[in-house]
Amino acid sequence: MPQSHAIRIHQTGGPDVLQYEVIDIASPGPGEVQIRHKAIGLNFTDVHHRTGRYPVPSFPAVLGMEGVGVVEAVGDGVTEFEPGDRVAYAGASPWLQPGSYSDLRNLDAKWLVKIPEWLDFETAAAVFLKGLTVQYLLRGAFRVEKGMTILIHAVSGGVGLLMTQWAKHLGAVVIGTTSSEAKAHVARQNGADHVLVSTSDDVTAHVRALTGGVGVPVVYDSVGAATFEITLACLRKRGMAVCFGTASGPVPPLEIWRLNRLGSLYLTGAGLNDYISERAELLERAADLFDVLRTGAVKPSINQRYLLKEAAHAHRDLENRRTTGSSILIP
Repeated sequence: MPQSHAIRIHQTGGPDVLQYEVIDIASPGPGEVQIRHKAIGLNFTDVHHRTGRYPVPSFPAVLGMEGVGVVEAVGDGVTEFEPGDRVAYAGASPWLQPGSYSDLRNLDAKWLVKIPEWLDFETAAAVFLKGLTVQYLLRGAFRVEKGMTILIHAVSGGVGLLMTQWAKHLGAVVIGTTSSEAKAHVARQNGADHVLVSTSDDVTAHVRALTGGVGVPVVYDSVGAATFEITLACLRKRGMAVCFGTASGPVPPLEIWRLNRLGSLYLTGAGLNDYISERAELLERAADLFDVLRTGAVKPSINQRYLLKEAAHAHRDLENRRTTGSSILIP
């Protein structure tokens, strides 16, 4: 039975609960593919699993929701993949269970997508989950069109930078918020038109001024508790708040009639899995992502690389806002 190095948790807690261990890997079962990881994406969802905000199936649990690598073996009934294929996968529980923080793993083949030969493993790991997220946010949850002015919170993060580039490619004007002037500089380098530092700027007043007092048609909010009131205050009449993360904590309960009083607003709690739950839709969204990568319209920035055994260090950096762009783990 082959073995794999993996990052596992035996209980929830801080970064110190991340343990670098050797585990046995069974042969792939029916419908499964065995993957040798070449690079692993680091996402805030991993922190939520580690702390217990998002549950894991059982303990001990291997973390990680995104990986790329090479198929080593396939189980019975798998016809779409064969050993040697270059593949990627991404998702979030409960549909896809954690397990990418490892050298080797088995995975249901329905989650896998073949990656083009021109796309290297590290870039694929840095962009697949975040890129699929951006694709469904801009083209599914709310369809951004040329000439729109949009607001993106955490604009200098991995999703924020990709969303900025993609939105500019679509012809939108991008207003972003971030936590420091250094991060604001990074966002501007990636095309953001106006970047506000949330710790010093009056975000609502600036957004209203930039939109002639009207507000924006959509706000993309992955921060949660710390930004939600600002999100609502920045929307125009019948605007939409697209909430897709809770990096600062969950949003408090909302009295729904407030949406009426604030201008008949729309609110959605969006999740990637509901936009890729059908395989045909997953492949369609992945093809759109690969297209903007191939043309250069979207260029992911891998600003942090860590060895897999350094996962605790990576988590500390992510939680303490010491990262910009995308981060990856190398097995």
